[in-house]
Amino acid sequence: MSDSDFSLSKVKREFNLTIVENGRFLPETQSREPSFYLQEALSEGLPLATATSSEKARSELIISPILVEVRKILERKVSFFSGEDFTVAADLGLSGGCDFLISRSPEQIFIEAPVIVMIVAKKGDLKPGLGQCAAEMIAAQKFNEANNILIQTIYGSVSSGTAWSRANASKVYLVTTEIENQRKNQHLTFDPLSKPQSDRLNFCQ
Repeated sequence: MSDSDFSLSKVKREFNLTIVENGRFLPETQSREPSFYLQEALSEGLPLATATSSEKARSELIISPILVEVRKILERKVSFFSGEDFTVAADLGLSGGCDFLISRSPEQIFIEAPVIVMIVAKKGDLKPGLGQCAAEMIAAQKFNEANNILIQTIYGSVSSGTAWSRANASKVYLVTTEIENQRKNQHLTFDPLSKPQSDRLNFCQ
């Protein structure tokens, strides 16, 4: 069993989570204009990715350039991994590769705690990815704890590239909130280094 085998109902049951819908947890952040690099990457990549409509194309041509931009905005003080094995507790089903992961460490050779963001890529409907993302967020918590770095909040997202869910995790709650799709002509708002506003386990759909 791996993270991708978890449905939302299963991860709720297995890890004793509580789901609270339509909660808001993200702090207000200031928008910024995307760089020329990101505008060019999405200008070329977005039509191609949506035309082929595969998870791989959407991951490589839309999500990855956005996360590279995030790392640049944060002055490369975070590390960004794609497709890395992130087996934390195989006995609990918290195993397998992660689509995308961000750590609050500049170390890029291997994944180093604390892991702060988990992102699951899907080609269409985001709901099937919610359970996987929640399981990966729990795995990130356990990974950080095993490395003696305790942080209250893990962020997560399920994304098709043109639609994004957003999540915020701790040990008790799972909160879902409807958000609008984010497309290439909208401002990018992403601040994983901001101080958490909550010590709950939250999830935005």
